[in-house]
Amino acid sequence: MKKEKVIIILLLIITVFSCKSRENEKEVVFFNKSKEVVQSKFPFPIGYVNDYEDVFTKEEEEKLEKLIDDYEKESTNVIAVVTISSYDPYKNIEDYSLALANDWGVGRKDKNNGLTIVINKLKREIRISTGLGTEKTLTDEICKKVIDSIIIPEFKNENYYEGVEKGIRSLIKQW
Repeated sequence: MKKEKVIIILLLIITVFSCKSRENEKEVVFFNKSKEVVQSKFPFPIGYVNDYEDVFTKEEEEKLEKLIDDYEKESTNVIAVVTISSYDPYKNIEDYSLALANDWGVGRKDKNNGLTIVINKLKREIRISTGLGTEKTLTDEICKKVIDSIIIPEFKNENYYEGVEKGIRSLIKQW
């Protein structure tokens, strides 16, 4: 009987500490949160900003995370920013971006209101992919105009954070 009590107490302690360690984790609203993405061709999403190419400083990532998180809370629309050094095994950034957005399930499932910005700094490419619910408002033409007139001019001056931040703000206004 004494051993059972000790085991129960240990289990309770472990449960309490494991719950406390998750208190500070931010909930990112990607609807495909299956842990089975181990077989995926894509990395597991770490937040709204997934800087796998180290384009942004820590402070810049935090500012973008806050901008996107605040907008998601206000609108339920979800934005993911992803920097990559390669889109293998895909032939182009368009295919990679769409497949990544679908794999991660960016947006809310019932609204399909996601927007994914994929940047490959090494190849000097950028793509904005929209969910079906998003593309009704943010058409390919609007996204291309934001890329061409706002983001790329900043990127040409190596102002990657400014380009993405200004681009997101423009998209938010039009969304």
